[in-house]
Amino acid sequence: MAFTAKDVAKLREQTGAGMMDCKKALTATDGDMKKAAEYLREQGVNIAAKKASRIASEGAVFPMVAKDGKTGAMVEVNCESDFVAKADTFVALCSQIGEIVCANDVKSVDELLATKCSDGTVLDLINNATAKIGEKISLRRFVKVSTQQGLVEAYDHMGGKIGVLVEVATNKDLNGNETFKTMCHDIAMHIAAFSPKYVYDSEVPAAETEHEKEILTAQALNEGKPAAVVEKMIGGRIKKFFKEICLIDQDFAKDSSKTVRQLVDETAKALGAEIKIVRFERFLMGEGLEKKNENFAEEIAKLQK
Repeated sequence: MAFTAKDVAKLREQTGAGMMDCKKALTATDGDMKKAAEYLREQGVNIAAKKASRIASEGAVFPMVAKDGKTGAMVEVNCESDFVAKADTFVALCSQIGEIVCANDVKSVDELLATKCSDGTVLDLINNATAKIGEKISLRRFVKVSTQQGLVEAYDHMGGKIGVLVEVATNKDLNGNETFKTMCHDIAMHIAAFSPKYVYDSEVPAAETEHEKEILTAQALNEGKPAAVVEKMIGGRIKKFFKEICLIDQDFAKDSSKTVRQLVDETAKALGAEIKIVRFERFLMGEGLEKKNENFAEEIAKLQK
């Protein structure tokens, strides 16, 4: 499979590796982008940013929780400029859509757009806002989180750039307890900052774990470690891998001397209750959308010589 200078630039954006390293990786993997990214990891190349793609559009992620604290919603609404994303009219639109998600059981964006509200449908709300603001506005995604007994906490970081919902279950009503509420808020902030993929290592798919073992094995062998030593090393490295991607075992953002698990256990003991993090949702505004290449023209030109 042939590859172009644009492919090299794209791999650089995805991994943060140097342009020449990316070119070498694509050459070694016959232009396969996914295999090239894995090749870079196996060779121990420093990857500064693991991103599937870059952000192309503006807009906001809007997380919110109903008054009873048991239902939360988060929506991502896109527009054309950062200026509009911060406007009161746009923020009010996001809030109204979030309230509609909280109040209804909808499963898809199309279903949500067709949901009735005071001003017609959600699609009518968006069309009216588009006419008023003068920019294209679109509802990209949403999620709803509910709990039977416990709390749903919402956190908005940097004015809609990152949004988090986290469900925390308890065996007794702690929703009026400030210690419990603070813990939930701090965990939501931690999720925004550390971007875990799962709550517990038991949630990590076996295929993902095995794939990581293969990469770690190749990486260790490329470091010159003997095969017998590598096999013993992999167990420790997999634990480190779980610690990186699983919320409960990450070092707590506000106090790295303890893990999130220890924070939850300490709070539960202090309050004489059972507390469990059930799930979380984290949205990064524009995640997965493409963005124009900006400053790679000179580097690409050099590669083409």
